[in-house]
Amino acid sequence: MQAWLSPKQLPNLITGLRILLVWPIVSMILERRFDWALGLFFLAGASDALDGFLAKHFGWISRLGSLLDPLADKLLMIGGYLASAWVGLLPGWLAGLVVGRDLLLVLGGSAYYWLLHPFEGQPTWTSKFNTLCQIVLLLAVFWHHGFKALPELWLSGLIYLVAATTIISGVQYVLLWGRYLFSEIGRRPKRS
Repeated sequence: MQAWLSPKQLPNLITGLRILLVWPIVSMILERRFDWALGLFFLAGASDALDGFLAKHFGWISRLGSLLDPLADKLLMIGGYLASAWVGLLPGWLAGLVVGRDLLLVLGGSAYYWLLHPFEGQPTWTSKFNTLCQIVLLLAVFWHHGFKALPELWLSGLIYLVAATTIISGVQYVLLWGRYLFSEIGRRPKRS
């Protein structure tokens, strides 16, 4: 119990709170309270920035945090995209693409971990850009429906940008981790 009271655990606690925000955000989207969804989504983003800053600045990086942080981000994106597609804010095919890519990454990473060994997965710049685009699209959609209409061309452009970056980053991960996998298998001693 003492370990959880340590300041080193503060980033993990903040990440846990971000995970708890997923349901209220999804609920606000489903209730068409896009102003509240936008506010809670900003709060989740601020908590992500805060826990990242604390972990890096004070060296409070932990194995648990390295697992919880991307999980929180994935849950937030998957929940936001599925709920937004459900109420008609975003096309269903886009939500399917975003969720499918994330499931592919989680399943591929888990298989790699269980079949070979633990690894420290670092996001590629393409993946970081994709995440940024996904976040910007959700914020734009919430703003558009909760406060003031944005030009439809902007929203359409963002939808296709998210689709393109999702596909590109997904293919990049499959190729990258496929290469790692075959390299690892090639280094294993052959059984007689």
